Amino acid sequence: MTGLPRLLVLTDRGQCAGPLTDTVAAAVDAGARAVVLREKDLPEARRNELAAQLSAVLAPVGGLLVRAGPGPATAVHLAAADPFPAPRPALVGRSCHSAAELDRSAAEGCDWVLLSPFAATPSKPGYGPALGRAGLAALLAGRSGPPAYALGGVQPADVAACLAAGACGVAVMGPVMRDPSRVAAYLAALPG
Repeated sequence: MTGLPRLLVLTDRGQCAGPLTDTVAAAVDAGARAVVLREKDLPEARRNELAAQLSAVLAPVGGLLVRAGPGPATAVHLAAADPFPAPRPALVGRSCHSAAELDRSAAEGCDWVLLSPFAATPSKPGYGPALGRAGLAALLAGRSGPPAYALGGVQPADVAACLAAGACGVAVMGPVMRDPSRVAAYLAALPG
């Protein structure tokens, strides 16, 4: 695997009760060690400021900040249709929703994929159809591509099913953005 933790936290400032930096700090205090900075609607200068702030929050615990979308960063996470960056950053992940997208990520040499949606999610209503355990397992069966994280509607009670279906871990956004203390419940459901 890429050395990434089994739990990835994705940002969405629209779901936070307070400032995004405070929410991420609380998630890190609860045990999060990898954060994907989304917020792609912000001007680049503001995203750069947020990246610096979140990097400062993660640095004391040896955490990793991943920047969504191509751009200047050590670790980036690409949407399904984003072009692969050149030069290649140290770590590259990609969102996938189909077998063809998983095959593309493997051919590109991605370090991880986020496979979604696992379940219906209030963060992206109508996005789907939901894969569930069976759909996730069918997409991951027999593949030798990058490690996959289940994303979309994943609750702590779903973690075991995601892992049994072949995911290496889970990625969460809404539940943690709304209540960063929930990180502890996800970590408790993930083996060492």
